[in-house]
Amino acid sequence: MTVNPESAQFGFRPTDATEKPGLVDRVFTSVASKYDLMNDLMSMGIHRLWKNRFVRRIAPTPGKAYLDVAGGTGDIARRLARRGAGSVTVCDPSAEMVACGAARAVDAGLPRITWALGRAEALPFPDATFDVLTIAFGLRNVTRIDDALAEFARVLRPGGRAWVLEFTPVERPVLKQAYDAYAFDVLPRLGALVARDSESYQYLAESIRAFPSRAALAARMEAAGFSGVAHEAWSAGIVAVHTGLKAL
Repeated sequence: MTVNPESAQFGFRPTDATEKPGLVDRVFTSVASKYDLMNDLMSMGIHRLWKNRFVRRIAPTPGKAYLDVAGGTGDIARRLARRGAGSVTVCDPSAEMVACGAARAVDAGLPRITWALGRAEALPFPDATFDVLTIAFGLRNVTRIDDALAEFARVLRPGGRAWVLEFTPVERPVLKQAYDAYAFDVLPRLGALVARDSESYQYLAESIRAFPSRAALAARMEAAGFSGVAHEAWSAGIVAVHTGLKAL
């Protein structure tokens, strides 16, 4: 299996692995203040239903430590905290996104969420620190997915579980045609109108198309050391949830 093939690709654009993190950072620095609003507009609010369902599946409990990677403005972290997670840490490479998220957590009365800066491929935490790791709509922006998956396994305690919620390449031909028309025509126009940034939303549309299939990502999770890997498609295959267990 080719390791980290996405490291040489920024959306559809060939790039160098050393350049890609900076390009992705600029996307999220540009859209940070409008990120949550754009999520609502782009998905017509459906992203909230996906995230609610995702956290219900995780079923947070007191006494466990949760890490949300690429947690951005804290959508998942706030849901985990509200549903009873013992402790919640957000890790994201964008200082602007973290600042927005921390402010929203305080406004929501959830100041106990911890915030950290760091990339998925080099998480700033000791081995076996967390019981549950989540990443929602962030894995496709990672430069080296295989390295990130290995890091996920490293920071999880034995018996801990990783949960991945991500857009996935649509497989049904009729739906794929309609979805591509929306992603590549409507989203950049919406980005230009609301966030004054069409290029970032062009990249985000391309990153969805370039993301590995469900079967390919499951294989890569297994290669990173996860067992019991499973995946489930939602919304006619527009998004999928992957899970994997760190061996005892």
